[in-house]
Amino acid sequence: MVTLLDVVERALTGKPCLEREYDLRVFSSKLREVVREYDIKYDPDRPVPSDDSLADDVFNAAFDFYCEVGTYCTDTGRIIKFDENEVKERLKMAPSKLLFGEGADARTLVPRKPEGKTPPWCFIGAGGAPVSCEEIFLKLVESYASIPLANSITTPALTSISGIRIRPGTPLEILGTIRNIVLAREALRRAGRPGLPIMNALATATTSVALNTALHPEYGLRKTDGYLTGVIAELKTNFDLLNKVCALQSLGYGGGVCAENGPLLGGYCGGPEGTAVTTVAGHFMGILVYQAGWHLPFPVHINYASNSTPELLWATSVFAQAISRNTHLLSLHLNYTAAGPCTEMCLYEIAAQRLAAVSSGVSIESVGVGKAKHEDYLTPIEPMFAAEVAHTTTGMKREDANEIVKILLPKYVDKVADPPQGLKYQECYDIRTGKPSKKGLEVYAKVKKELKELGLEFNISQEDAG
Repeated sequence: MVTLLDVVERALTGKPCLEREYDLRVFSSKLREVVREYDIKYDPDRPVPSDDSLADDVFNAAFDFYCEVGTYCTDTGRIIKFDENEVKERLKMAPSKLLFGEGADARTLVPRKPEGKTPPWCFIGAGGAPVSCEEIFLKLVESYASIPLANSITTPALTSISGIRIRPGTPLEILGTIRNIVLAREALRRAGRPGLPIMNALATATTSVALNTALHPEYGLRKTDGYLTGVIAELKTNFDLLNKVCALQSLGYGGGVCAENGPLLGGYCGGPEGTAVTTVAGHFMGILVYQAGWHLPFPVHINYASNSTPELLWATSVFAQAISRNTHLLSLHLNYTAAGPCTEMCLYEIAAQRLAAVSSGVSIESVGVGKAKHEDYLTPIEPMFAAEVAHTTTGMKREDANEIVKILLPKYVDKVADPPQGLKYQECYDIRTGKPSKKGLEVYAKVKKELKELGLEFNISQEDAG
């Protein structure tokens, strides 16, 4: 079985290749070849396709593709390759369930199937979006944890500590990362859910030094939390990322390692067909290069930095069906909206994204509001809404999800290139009480009513969440 030591050795001794040559002559060339060979075609009339043979073709194309192109290590300029038997073995040995959280808040993450009745895991919160101060951080995380359907939370990224702007690669990043976890644990205690797992540990940590320092148990991280390790677009890694994996595996945190993979539609992936194949291939890279226990794919548009366009809804649906039909891998789709918080457009985007992913057989992380780009532009309403739509979609036929998505798309798709930025947290929430404004609730109630009229039943209880 492939070990992390094998991965590092291949990063040092694999076939040398210039990065641009890998991008153009290895990655892009082979990707176009397998898309043609398997006759994979995007259908704009079916943003949520229900063709099982299409999903299986995408899976097989991705398998052939990854065995051919491998993973590129940017630090050594070499290709890390795996043969078919190694990929098949890791697929077989990958965990089919993982326990996250502690005590009354512990839950088991399990795989799902297209149209399956297994409720989706709801990993909800900030999507790594930035916040300006500790007070807002605390209120947001406490609110996320208070959402009954939350199985785990994603924390915001602190941009300052004690009023000083955090700079990556400096002691400020280390101090900010430690502060991130201390504040998050305090917020979970305030919400009465101290055992709830934090599965993006840690949003403030961009380097392995910061993450590895914060792993000291005194600060509050646990082996039942989750740890994101990014795949560099496309199918690339470096030693800083592998250093994170090495530390986590050595300290016994290995099951919580997540491969976070964001292929770019419109880049070297080409269109939605290549993006779907690359997203599936990212799962293979995750289990081999990062020895990951779970996966967080988020294919995004290269220009819009969001994934609610029809092409990306299709790519999301297809990759999800390819993985859920052909493996037992634990996969959660992360959605990024173009519009900001407290806007109808944002909620329309979320609804379409959650309908596509959940009906196609994966769980969710929600939500990167407004591209998770603007400081303080996030509220608890959007992840709460995403979790409600996700649970309501459980068991839905893909054909039915497709019809609803086709109704939702005209409500926002023409605005994706120039979306409304929405309101800052402090503009639509009371920082002192953590209560939403009338405007935020009105937008939420309006869109929810529209979805009810389209057939979604929002009768979800705390027991359903468990």
